[in-house]
Amino acid sequence: MLAFPILPMLVFGFITTVILTPISRILAFRVGIVKEPGRSRDLHQQTMPLLGGVAIFIAIALALLLFSPDGWQAEFLAILFGTALVAFIGLLDDRFSLPWGLRLVVMTLAAVVLVLNDIQIHLTYHVGVDILLTILWVLTLVNALNFMDNMDGLSAGTAAICAGTLTIIAYTQGQYLVSAMAASLTGSALGFLVFNFYPSSSFMGDMGAYVLGYILAVSGIKLTFSAQPLSVTWMVPIFALGLPLFDISLVVFTRLVEGRSPWQGGRDHSSHRLLAAGLGQRQTLALLYSLAALLGAMALYISLAPAETAWRVGILGFLLMGILFWVMQGLRARFGEGGG
Repeated sequence: MLAFPILPMLVFGFITTVILTPISRILAFRVGIVKEPGRSRDLHQQTMPLLGGVAIFIAIALALLLFSPDGWQAEFLAILFGTALVAFIGLLDDRFSLPWGLRLVVMTLAAVVLVLNDIQIHLTYHVGVDILLTILWVLTLVNALNFMDNMDGLSAGTAAICAGTLTIIAYTQGQYLVSAMAASLTGSALGFLVFNFYPSSSFMGDMGAYVLGYILAVSGIKLTFSAQPLSVTWMVPIFALGLPLFDISLVVFTRLVEGRSPWQGGRDHSSHRLLAAGLGQRQTLALLYSLAALLGAMALYISLAPAETAWRVGILGFLLMGILFWVMQGLRARFGEGGG
């Protein structure tokens, strides 16, 4: 009975986003919320509408409100309130290019909303530390999805793969609230991908990326496991969301090493390095999608395997990401900011 909303939420999210995205595109041109070509990290060559995030947010919100069974509404409302905060600041940033400090303050408030509703990480069981970890987790994921929004289809497709992974993992653990929430995101991201896959006709903007990152962060926090020990299960959300976490770590590390601000844009993301190495946009997407899916498969295996086996897979996964980090740094050293 509890599992019933999962498929309807996915389908509803998909259909609603497909319907609303063309409307958001028209609205974006009318109100002037567009992205002009020419910024350092951009690959597009023409003016693009930036209101795809409106379609994504509305689709997810309606899915959560309309299909939530009794007992879930209060928690979904708290999550939606935090989502609305990051969506609003993202919308303002798309229109007015706000200072990064202001955006971080609002994102932090959205994370605090979760903590006040007892939606937080319980890793160390030290209240202060776990609250700080929760805030850091939310800030990281919200910005990671925004950082990945540098190529047609990359952020939306990655979000769909990550959310799909979380949907399956949560379902296998009997966590139907988490699987339903992740399913609504999966459907909405796939619906937007219809218009955002290369060559794109619509961009999600910061608003859309923030919404995707926030819901993914909440889904990762809400995952719990009855059979597996915490010493193993902490790895599951990290691998399920492995590609966004890998990319933002790579970018921030590179910018700090090169003496730049982490908030200074540039062609230093995973996608830009692969383009610089000679891959096309669709080849780059295929490779990064495959990596996201592989990490997701590892997360699923870790969530189901015996603890000793799960640890071996986890070590293998971290070793893989370490090798990829080294390869990406090598591409940066060889090709610089080429590509695109």
